[in-house]
Amino acid sequence: MKIGLLSYRGNPYCGGQGIYLTYLANELVKLGHEVHVIVGPPFPLFLNGSIVHPIENFNFFGKKTDFLPPGNPFKIFSPLNFYEFASSRFGVFPEIKAFSFRAFFKLRELAREHRFDVLHDNQCLGYGMLLWKYFGAPVVSTLHHPLSIDRATWFEQPSNLKQKVYRVLYYPLLMQRIVSKRLDRIITVSHDSAREITNAFGVPREKIRVVYNGLDNKEFAPIPGISKKPKSLIFVGNSEDRKKGLLYLLEALSYLPEDITLTVVDGGAPRRSYASMLMEKFRLGPRVYFTGKINPGDLIRYYCSAEIAVVPSLYEGFGFPAAEAMACELPVISSTAGALPEVVGNDGAALLVPPRDSRAIAAAIRKLIENQTLRLRMGKAARDRVLKLFTWENAARQMVEVYREAIDAHR
Repeated sequence: MKIGLLSYRGNPYCGGQGIYLTYLANELVKLGHEVHVIVGPPFPLFLNGSIVHPIENFNFFGKKTDFLPPGNPFKIFSPLNFYEFASSRFGVFPEIKAFSFRAFFKLRELAREHRFDVLHDNQCLGYGMLLWKYFGAPVVSTLHHPLSIDRATWFEQPSNLKQKVYRVLYYPLLMQRIVSKRLDRIITVSHDSAREITNAFGVPREKIRVVYNGLDNKEFAPIPGISKKPKSLIFVGNSEDRKKGLLYLLEALSYLPEDITLTVVDGGAPRRSYASMLMEKFRLGPRVYFTGKINPGDLIRYYCSAEIAVVPSLYEGFGFPAAEAMACELPVISSTAGALPEVVGNDGAALLVPPRDSRAIAAAIRKLIENQTLRLRMGKAARDRVLKLFTWENAARQMVEVYREAIDAHR
């Protein structure tokens, strides 16, 4: 097949969507398909065999200074650039809507040489996607989870009126609801996400297909010779994202002996105001170390040198950090929120705790810290589970089945 794979961001260091794009594209190429990656910045790395078609975008959101396009500042007055700039001044996140229209123009340009069998969007769901149908191919989209969950979780935390207004403007829920119901198929990464998508956006369940994420289990694996740091925990996630539950982990740490330490791999959040406030509140001082942005090799070493991974999220559509830790033979303490029970399973890889329950997290940490035999047994079970269920080869093969189904239904 000739597959158009579209994503408004493509770099694997920019978050889960970049990781998803990279590994899925590579596996589809291995299966013999022609993959065209149509993508906005930051652009992808490590693609093997895909044809990349970059789409310009100056990412005005969040820039208070130095926002003029480099090289030619007058580009700010082109219609989509000016829309992005002007709307972002009011707290709107315009990137996905603008990308969907830019992608339409790119697809129109590519249509002179290429006829795609399927167009696969990765978590955009912008209005411009309704125009993609003009090119005669079925349009499917991966929706990792509905953004309504992010907004609801954010509102759980204290905020002033200005912050509340900005968050209402930030999340394009109406647009995603309208677009998602009009696509040929919605692909999601867990059965829990499928239920949430139907509840939030009204997408009929019969149009949703579940394809679990994969994991590079050759990279994410135990490293021989790395010794464990005694009584050490690891948390991987955006420390500014309330949905990740860092509040409850730090509170749990305050209930535990001072020799229990935590490493927070937060991807280099540009403004760590929320985490700083929590650190001051719980007076944890040197017990918590923030790595900032690191490369995948360093992340794997941090996993392998920790004794326990903690995933206290209030919601996860899948939960890459849980699967990554499991692949590195780490026992996991996970909340029961969202799809996490699907990922960690009930076969001995994890201890499950209720979300928002700091005392339960502390008790689970204490139990594992005190029992090395249990930690080792759970770590082995964790990696076995990943090797059985979460590979990108499996994900790509299942994705091709969804494509063929969509193509047959579209004829």
